[in-house]
Amino acid sequence: MGECMKKKMIETIHEKNRIINNIIAAILERKSFLVLGHLIPDEDCIGSMVSAALIISKFSKDTQVFLDSDIHEHFQYLINICEYNSIRVVKDSSKIETPVDTIIMCDTPKLSMVSGNTTVRSLFNDKGILKIEIDHHLGADSEYIGDEGYCLVTEASSASELVGLIALKLMKRADILQEYNITNFLTRNIVLSVLTGIIGDSKMGQFLKSKREKRYYRIFSDLYNRYLVSETVKETNFMNMEQVFNEIQRLSNYEERCYNYIIGKKVSAPSIGYVILNTEDMKLLNNMFGSDIIVNTMRVVADDLAEESGKLSLVVSDDPESDLIQFRMRRSHHYKSYDVREVLSLFSIDNGGGHEGAIGFRLTRSAIPDLEAYVLSVIEGVREVLP
Repeated sequence: MGECMKKKMIETIHEKNRIINNIIAAILERKSFLVLGHLIPDEDCIGSMVSAALIISKFSKDTQVFLDSDIHEHFQYLINICEYNSIRVVKDSSKIETPVDTIIMCDTPKLSMVSGNTTVRSLFNDKGILKIEIDHHLGADSEYIGDEGYCLVTEASSASELVGLIALKLMKRADILQEYNITNFLTRNIVLSVLTGIIGDSKMGQFLKSKREKRYYRIFSDLYNRYLVSETVKETNFMNMEQVFNEIQRLSNYEERCYNYIIGKKVSAPSIGYVILNTEDMKLLNNMFGSDIIVNTMRVVADDLAEESGKLSLVVSDDPESDLIQFRMRRSHHYKSYDVREVLSLFSIDNGGGHEGAIGFRLTRSAIPDLEAYVLSVIEGVREVLP
């Protein structure tokens, strides 16, 4: 870490891309992440922390967000987003789950402003922990606190804009998304979290200076409005933050209702908790919620059922809008004895993929005359081979 060096703008696009690629590689290779911000966090700090955590959780990594001070009630929706995405929000440093192999600092000018006490400082002193830094504070009273090659520190409207840049780069990596079976990467919640930070630091775009800053603001504003149009069936053009907060609170209630419906269908079986959403269930969900909310909630339910069972979960959806039945299997964070990719070869499934902790696969409806019987046969077959 360059503790005495003042932060400066990254000089070339090549260097910026190199750092972003290093950060993406760390997200893929590492296991357990702790996301930190600065003392008394503002819109940009919280928005960048949550959007970074959401990106990491897409790859089924252990993710914790640490906040050691109360936040304004207006930002509670961001905490709700974390909870609905199985991201732990820790407010007491003694409850940070270890080991942690990677720390991500967001929107923090220097080490003395990092949120946390001696417990967090001791993690900083551990040379075995990678430190990634995402920040837009340059010069003056600033200093690098990330490891060399992992400091995405440069001119930007906000730290959230830089997290958004990482998201846009990942969105173009079809090879990575396919490997991790991610079909819906840039979700509304990621866009919202990024936009919260950009809006907060720029006062709805009024203080944007460069063409680049205005371009990223426009990109995420357009993406977010597109989500709202698809989910609220109306034109939406926010004029102030209060309107954003009100709309998001309403959509957060949608997520909670969707989650309660799906989790209400769970079956708690030994070793594998599962949910089957049949055609009628999916018709009802499609009528009530947008596809973004449904897909995201099914992923959260799979995470929760895996932790509840202690081993595996399976969420199955028979969506009448497709001729494919979707399966998602997830492994508990504490159960390392089985690579769930082996399920694909066990049942000779070609249309699927993932990684050792989570897979997804699809089968045609015509190949499964009795969905419940098939799911039970899969569960029984997996149980027989579990260590």
